[in-house]
Amino acid sequence: MTQHVPTRQLRFYMTSVAPCPYLPGKTERKVFANLPFTDGAHVNDELTVAGFRRSQNIAYRPACEACDACVSVRLPVADFTFSRSQRRILARNNDLSRSLVEAEATTEQFQLLRRYLTTRHPTGGMSDMGWLDYVAMVEDTAVRTHLIEYRLPSTDAGPGDLVAVTLTDLLNDGLSMVYSFYDPTLLKRSLGRFAILDHVRQAEIVGLPFVYLGYWVQGSEKMDYKADFRPMEALRPLGWERLP
Repeated sequence: MTQHVPTRQLRFYMTSVAPCPYLPGKTERKVFANLPFTDGAHVNDELTVAGFRRSQNIAYRPACEACDACVSVRLPVADFTFSRSQRRILARNNDLSRSLVEAEATTEQFQLLRRYLTTRHPTGGMSDMGWLDYVAMVEDTAVRTHLIEYRLPSTDAGPGDLVAVTLTDLLNDGLSMVYSFYDPTLLKRSLGRFAILDHVRQAEIVGLPFVYLGYWVQGSEKMDYKADFRPMEALRPLGWERLP
């Protein structure tokens, strides 16, 4: 006689109300779930399409009662056309080497992260991140994830200086850019935008239809740059829709 053993269902929880990090005077709440260890990659795929983001082994999405400004967005790779300014960004960074590495934290990456946070987000929620926090962010997960390292040309026999890093999840239908950081002194290179454009190129090469960018918050200085990438799709109540 076969005994039916039910699979473990996800349990969703709500965070407490907290100040919104994107819109002054607003508050936020999130709904979240712990990704299962045995089937984390598949669950992460499904939840990302449903508008969730991943942080370590937690998937979360906004659940604010009086605000819906946070919108999940993704780039449709097949229809994406690089603008003139985006082609210039790619050309300015054509000298960088690109390496896909295992999701293992290094002190070199962490030192770059600290310079980035201190300069770009000195009062943000990650501003006090320590080494062990960074290790957990990169390594504490059961999904298909990796790091992309971008380096300047080498001036000796060793690797060139590390100038940008992206933590990226591989999904069934695309690449999800979990977190990016870069050298804040190299402003002319537009490294944050370059990383997105490079992911569009890589998704096209391997035949993945989307690049997931997380949340776009219209009116937020921290998020306005995402509106420059078109065409872009946003998750609405009836599904993913192309933005005008």
